[in-house]
Amino acid sequence: MPASERAVEMALTAAQAAADKKAEDIVLLDVADQLIITDAFVLASAPNERQVLAIVDAIEEKLLELPEKAKPVRREGERSGRWVLLDYVDIVVHVQHSEEREFYALDRLWKDCPRIEFVDRDLADSPS
Repeated sequence: MPASERAVEMALTAAQAAADKKAEDIVLLDVADQLIITDAFVLASAPNERQVLAIVDAIEEKLLELPEKAKPVRREGERSGRWVLLDYVDIVVHVQHSEEREFYALDRLWKDCPRIEFVDRDLADSPS
């Protein structure tokens, strides 16, 4: 069974919030068929700790603005700013420093999972 509509909405909202803060390599994965604990992963990276934390703040803010407000049930890694995990039950957001993203390679680990298409609205609106 694919990710729920709610999970997809949350993942797309989180991805756009990350893109608005200049996150790199944003990937949304539908992990619903592989995991029973969540429906989707949002992966994003940034070149420094300060930007990682800014992206995390933006994601939390945007998910609170949804009609059905979403708050993380768990946050991990905020102190170091190298890899912050936000667990929203329906989705899990991983915002990583670029070095951690390359080293842990979650994209490769979950490569068999289908991707949820995401197009940054700012890029879609700009002329080519």
